[in-house]
Amino acid sequence: MSHHSSDGGYHSMMRRLNKFPLGAPPSDLLCKILSILFSEEEAQLLSQLPLRPFSAAKAARIWKVSESAAGNRLEGLASRAMLVDMERDGKRVYFLPPPMAGFFEFSMMRLRSDIDQKELGTLFFRYINVADDFIRDLFTAGSTQLGRVLVNEQALSAEASAQVLDYERATEVIRSASHIGVGLCYCRHKMLHLGRSCNAPLDNCMTLNVAAQSLIRHGNARSIDQAEALDILQQARSLKLVQCADNVRNQVNFICHCCGCCCEALLAARRLALPNALYTTNFIVKTDDHSCNGCGNCARTCPIAAIAVESNDAGEPSKKAKLNEELCLGCGACVGSCPVGALRLDPREKRILTPVNTAHRLVLMAIERGKLQNLIFDNQAHLSHRAMAAILGAILRLPPVKRMMASDQMKSRYLERILSDVDL
Repeated sequence: MSHHSSDGGYHSMMRRLNKFPLGAPPSDLLCKILSILFSEEEAQLLSQLPLRPFSAAKAARIWKVSESAAGNRLEGLASRAMLVDMERDGKRVYFLPPPMAGFFEFSMMRLRSDIDQKELGTLFFRYINVADDFIRDLFTAGSTQLGRVLVNEQALSAEASAQVLDYERATEVIRSASHIGVGLCYCRHKMLHLGRSCNAPLDNCMTLNVAAQSLIRHGNARSIDQAEALDILQQARSLKLVQCADNVRNQVNFICHCCGCCCEALLAARRLALPNALYTTNFIVKTDDHSCNGCGNCARTCPIAAIAVESNDAGEPSKKAKLNEELCLGCGACVGSCPVGALRLDPREKRILTPVNTAHRLVLMAIERGKLQNLIFDNQAHLSHRAMAAILGAILRLPPVKRMMASDQMKSRYLERILSDVDL
């Protein structure tokens, strides 16, 4: 088949996807996933587009077609949630979201008859959960993460609650959203096709703001109001699900209600012992040995097995809850499961710093992962952009002293400014 050719559209798109700060390691599995989601022609065309948002007019120039033809193609892709569109200064612009959080999830957030979702779910599982290069790169290639955990506000004391900022509260994220959409949970839908799903609700994955506006516009998510969104949140908390959100302060794009048996981030944190797969909350669980009766409810509730019930240090026969602080997410799911009130959430000694917005997060990720050049010189259709991206990428990989010498040799004020920004 044509997608096995190293020069084919699917291979071009794999190379394009791996330029994102959140890369996607090329493989035969990824190639098969793309062949379900896109035609090879679509993959070839998408591989030529910039990483940053672009207009139909810009796509038309790159593809060398009319603007109306480019617009029709882009609208068709957006209608399948393969592209996200939005209004900017009165004009419609588009961007190809990364695989995660992006078109991987969008492809499973509704029931579809145009693709084989069982085969797709199986391929996702093999690519992400079995061949774990993708998930390791996603969570260990840098310190800035895609997602963060939102604290269960009901598990906080009044004193601790006063220290929670609005962007750390799921309730306030929902109330401040311009648009709210709900769809199927990608993780549980995928596991359903594999016969491994749990009993947690399927229809509770929330998208917000720009992402929700695009998905709702094309019928890929159901529009809901704040009241219904808060009801979904309350139901999820009562089931001890963990709220995971976009790792930004402003314009949060998603809130997932995650279980430890299906969620890829929580599975990775537990299965691969990754302590920083998600930004934790600014709280950590503390246990009271005097009150703990060793019932084990907290250990069964914790989605990443950060709590164990074992004999205490004195060697007495009674068992107590013991916390692995390095793994604790600070979600508070365990606090409500304790029948004797032996658990509480205390503020962490050092606050977790959340990126301001998506652009801030992407730049931090790109710097940490050595991909800043792809964001700056991101029009791969231009030879000059490809050349400058290669040069900047090579310079950024140099030790600081050699990097400074390279900057002097380039005699480029623009490049010097870029390099000074990187070192901030």
